[in-house]
Formats: sequence, structure tokens, C-alpha cells
Amino acid sequence: MFKDLSISAVIAGFVAVLVGFTSSVVIVFQAAAALGATPAQTTSWIWALGLGMGLTSIGLSLKYRQPVLTAWSTPGAALLVTAGVGSSMAEATGAFIVCAALITVSGFTGWFERVMNRIPQALAAALLAGVLARFAIDAFLQLGLEFALVAPMLLVYLLGRRLWPRYAVPGVLALGVAITAAQGRLALGGVDWAWAVPVFTMPTFSVAATIGIALPLFVVTMASQNLPGVAAQRAAGYDTPVSPVITVTGLATLVLAPFGGYALNLAAITAAICMGREAHADPARRYTASLMAGVFYVALGLLGGAVVGLIAAFPKALVLAVAGFALLGTIGAGLAAAMKDERSREPALITFLVTASGLSLAGVGAPFWGVVAGSLALAVQHWRASR
Repeated sequence: MFKDLSISAVIAGFVAVLVGFTSSVVIVFQAAAALGATPAQTTSWIWALGLGMGLTSIGLSLKYRQPVLTAWSTPGAALLVTAGVGSSMAEATGAFIVCAALITVSGFTGWFERVMNRIPQALAAALLAGVLARFAIDAFLQLGLEFALVAPMLLVYLLGRRLWPRYAVPGVLALGVAITAAQGRLALGGVDWAWAVPVFTMPTFSVAATIGIALPLFVVTMASQNLPGVAAQRAAGYDTPVSPVITVTGLATLVLAPFGGYALNLAAITAAICMGREAHADPARRYTASLMAGVFYVALGLLGGAVVGLIAAFPKALVLAVAGFALLGTIGAGLAAAMKDERSREPALITFLVTASGLSLAGVGAPFWGVVAGSLALAVQHWRASR
């Protein structure tokens, strides 16, 4: 492992964690608040989620020697903001346990993997590109808002891709931090480095919470998180076993649910950062990037009280620019794979556009509907009436 480790892998792991936390931790705080969580319980959520993501990422990456990164369910947190209103923390915890049991069963029985095996490779690649496209678009939009910060970062990225490909993204991150520090905008002084203390919540089970929280949380986690997570792995050329990984995320959620670990799943956007060529030139050594991301997740979980301060320390434009530029190569590779076969080009394009649109129907996010739309287009395009 130590022979495979490189500076670029460490930086890729750090960028993945930075993007993962800054892009959605506010939604997690809102979800906890909707359930009436106390400040101590909210900190416990970060502790549980950080340790859950970190330990599963480390363990799975070492076991399979492939970049396997887990994450909390961002659409699940968004769902809790509304669905959790009126429910107590104890009822919600019971719902988290039910959801975890369903995730575990779906992995243990192998039914989710069978569904994934039916999705054509072109649609999977288009799905991944669509999920990541928004981050790249947001990065370039920052040129109009923070030109003095983002333009030099873009220039360093372009030069880096030409002169030192493995260290292009670390160079972008280093320059962004240097510029914001020179501008006096890197506020690390407000970070509270106190250890997080887990808070146990005794679960109670109710039919209302099962129907109103557990089942919707399970659906959005599988459709909007695990589905693009598997697509990201396959688009990057990795054949990580799906069922055991899903089972592990379900079991980890089952253990951590009483402490606030509401739902763990495969990562897609942050995983793509660890699977790209920027993490390591050799695909067989990129697992060290997700392993290091796991180490950073564990550290942030143990220092749950420092999360808010750390997030506030980095300007939003810096985070968006680093994430967008780091994902350009993965987006390009996904689109190339999606458009390679002329017979599936248009269905793949539809999958990409629906996914990138951010469409949400019936509480289910765009990745699921992108696959549905692309599969429908593929079926209609190649359907032949029987004689």
C-alpha cells in the first residue's frame, strides 16, 4: 500500500472529501434540525457519518485494491428536511434502521446488481457524465463571479495538463489556497478542534415513520446514489463486486443509525475524483486515493465540531473550481464512451441531458430518470415488430 501511495493520490483524496463535505453538509444540518436535533446530536451525526464513510472506504478499498468511496445520501438528507417534519428523533432513528435493513437485503440478495447488469455501458457512461456535468459548469460560471481567483486556477490547470498531468489538480488547489490566503479570505482561526462525542438515540418504530421516512429514504438512496455510484465504477473500468459493497454500506448504516448515520451509499461525484488519471497514472494504484479520502473522513468525523469552521474557511468559488477542473477528464471519458457506438448514441445523449438537467419527479432524482429515459429511447429505437 505504501509503495502505491503518491502525493497526487493524497491530494485527490483530500479534494474528494472537501467537495463531498462542502457540497452537501448544510443539507445534513437542515435534516437534523427538521427532526429537532440538539447541537450535541447534530455533532453526533457528523461523527457517525464521518466514521461510517471513512472506515467503509478504507476497508473496501484495501479489500478490493480498487477505488471504492462511500458517501452519505445527499438526496436522502434533502428528503428528511421535509419528510422528517413532525417526527421525533427516536422515530426517525427507527426509520433509519428499517432503511438500513432494506439496503442490506438488496445487497445480500443480489437483486440490485442484477438491475445494474441490465443497464448498457453507453447509458452508464452517459449517466456518469450527466451527474458530473453540473460541477464543471459551476466551475466555469465562477469566472464571471470570481475572475481574479478562478482564471489563474484555470490557467494553472491547462499548463499542468500539458507539463505535469499527475499534479495539475494539486497545483490548482495550491494556487487557489495561496490566492485566498493572500486576499485574507482563508479564515482558519474560527475552527473549533474539539473532539466529537457520539450521542445514542433509542429508536422507536412506527408505521407512519416507516412509510413516510424509511421507504422514501431507501428509494432515493438506491436510485439517486448507488445507481450512479456503480455507473462511475464501471465507466472508469473497475469491476468491483456490487452486492458485497452494497451489503457493507447497509450494515454500516445499521450500526451507526442510532448515532445519526441515517444512510450510507456508494459515492459517484467524489469517487470520480479518486478514479481519474489525476489521482494516479496507474489505474491499479488509484485505490490509495479513496483510501486517503477515508482517512480524511475519519478525521473529520472525530473532529465533528470543526466541520462548520473548516467549510467556512474555504471560499465557495475555490471549492467549485477545484471540483469542476478535477472532473473534466472523467466527464470527457464518459462522453467519449457514451457516444462511441452510433446505435446507442442518441439514447445515451438523452440519458446525459436528463441527468444533467437536475430533473426530480416523485421525490426521485435525475440519475434514475436519466436511465429510464435513455432505456426507453433505446427500446423504441431498436424495437422490431414481430411478423
